[in-house]
Amino acid sequence: MTQEPLPPRSGPGRAIGRAVGGLIAVAAIGVAAFGSISSAASGQDISASMTIIAPAAAGGGWDGVARELQQAQKANGLVNNVQVVNMPGAGGTIALGNVSVLKGQPNNLLVGGTGLLAATIQFGSAATLDDVTPLAVIVEEYDVIVVPADSPYETLDDLVAAWRDDPKALPWTGGGSFDQLVVTDLALAAGIDALDTTYISSDGGGEAIQALLNGTAQAATGGYPDNIDQIEAGRLRALALVAQEPIDGIDIPTAVDQGYDVTLTNWRMLAAPAELEEAEVEGLTQLVLDSVETPQWRDAIDRYRWTERIITGDELATFLDDEESRIRTLYEEMGL
Repeated sequence: MTQEPLPPRSGPGRAIGRAVGGLIAVAAIGVAAFGSISSAASGQDISASMTIIAPAAAGGGWDGVARELQQAQKANGLVNNVQVVNMPGAGGTIALGNVSVLKGQPNNLLVGGTGLLAATIQFGSAATLDDVTPLAVIVEEYDVIVVPADSPYETLDDLVAAWRDDPKALPWTGGGSFDQLVVTDLALAAGIDALDTTYISSDGGGEAIQALLNGTAQAATGGYPDNIDQIEAGRLRALALVAQEPIDGIDIPTAVDQGYDVTLTNWRMLAAPAELEEAEVEGLTQLVLDSVETPQWRDAIDRYRWTERIITGDELATFLDDEESRIRTLYEEMGL
């Protein structure tokens, strides 16, 4: 897949720079955050204290999940003292690495999801989800495939036909690495070589929308919550919802219903450190399940336009294995 701008991806200098940069990030971010995490974990009773780690800066999706969980737990007396620690960097893998060394400390919850799993593959991180204890997937968010309202492409078939005729001539954009995975998945479903596609990376959903509106890109994938206001205002035309099946309250046909098997969703999950006792894992899982049943969390689902999806236990292990295999294949198709 052609991506603009495309930084150099090989060479010893880049590898050394990446390694040094990672060490600096761990030193600058990890040490300070680690102190906060350790202090909150000094007591082992999860109802007494809890640190929720958001592997990104304040204001993003992972941070939103962390802070809404914090409010739900505090407001309902599920945990007496709950703090959120933001630990950004490398697609969430810096936070994952720090949590991976908190073995046996149950007073910590790490927010993650599709993006974190993808980052472990994209960056080849030393720590993976195998180094923590996944507890539950709790919500998912769907992408939409959109074009400007004045686009000549009225349907997804129209867009794909033009894309197939000259893949490089139809530039796509999206607000992050997850959106690029969705574009790649659509290319595969449409029989288009992902390496021939032009993908212009945007810094967030707002920038992606501007790229569409100013003509820099002709099509985009992005989160439904990020795009719905522009769709309802008539500035963007939604061609497809990326979901397994139609979603109540979203009047957009799915890509699947239009003949394209594209179903990758942006799910969010909670994980704990490794090497916990079985009773601790059960207690933490129940804490998460109790948290998402509170009025505060139900309100957050409505405000963020999330869709609830609860996956735990053996089903979660199978789900994560399947997603890891699927995302790894997409990165290989992208040549990354």
